[in-house]
Amino acid sequence: MFAPPRLRLLVCALGVSAVVTSACTWSPGAQQFGQNSGGGGGVSGGGNNNGGGGTISGAGGVPVGNGQTGGATFSGGGQGQQVPIPADFTNSDIGAYKVGDEILPNSGQIDSPADGCNKVIGVVRDFRGINEAMGHPDFEAYHGGDTTPGLLQAMLGSDRKPVYAGKCEKATTTDPDPPDCPYGPEMTTKTDFDEWYRTTANVNHAYQISFIFEPNNGVTTFQAQHFFPIDGLGFGNGPNNHNFGFTTELHTKFMYKGGEKFTFTGDDDLWVFVNKKLALDLGGLHPQVTGTIDMDAMATQLGLVKNTAYDIEMFHAERHTSESHFRVDTNFVFVNCGTIIP
Repeated sequence: MFAPPRLRLLVCALGVSAVVTSACTWSPGAQQFGQNSGGGGGVSGGGNNNGGGGTISGAGGVPVGNGQTGGATFSGGGQGQQVPIPADFTNSDIGAYKVGDEILPNSGQIDSPADGCNKVIGVVRDFRGINEAMGHPDFEAYHGGDTTPGLLQAMLGSDRKPVYAGKCEKATTTDPDPPDCPYGPEMTTKTDFDEWYRTTANVNHAYQISFIFEPNNGVTTFQAQHFFPIDGLGFGNGPNNHNFGFTTELHTKFMYKGGEKFTFTGDDDLWVFVNKKLALDLGGLHPQVTGTIDMDAMATQLGLVKNTAYDIEMFHAERHTSESHFRVDTNFVFVNCGTIIP
């Protein structure tokens, strides 16, 4: 049965190598009229009296809001627009996603468009579990009841990939091994870990993935309580009803103005680097947990100066049955739409 497409805000997003050329954020329920002259004009949306139109401000803005919902306010240069979720996207609990083309080993870097940005791009890699033929030793192998911090070094490598720390390694860790490794081993070797976020023939299959974030009570959110984006792809689901073995990698840039926060809720491993420094460490096998980066509170530690754009780079792993949760909430002003580093 055909149903009208839902309207969602496509968030201006994610870039890691481009200078700041455009950015957008939003404010729910916008009804304020503005001036449509100079660099920062506002335009009210039309409609049928069922809701306020959108208001935009900043150079290069375009009218938004259709009068059927609360509308949205966009600030900064560039376009903001409220559009239907594309038909080839999968609707999630909040937001939507699309798995795209496979990325082959030794592919070059994939950059997002410099403008016209309306979605976040990243890469998701499929792995076989240790319970499958030629399975990866880090997947379906270990266990845990909470986070195990310190599995990675505190700085990103020069290739913008995380650096293995050697903690809680199988060869040197008992189960349990308190206080540093209360759930026993979490990793196998550096060589094995280095394959998590590098596209490697016969070890993983990599696919481009796009995320659409949705306005949600003052932040923008992507949430999937059952996050299985590559079911049936790559090596397949193995012996499970879903594909539980995969990693997710996002590289983006945000504008630090003060007051920015980034919150992740999910399982299993999750590391977020800001300005190449480890800012959120939810590593290890664990049930769903939540962590927040308060940029103001960590500004000195991360070397942040207001009105400056910084890299934010996220590395996630789903390594074990039987659940997969993935949620991001943020109030960032993002820049560009992301870069894939194979």
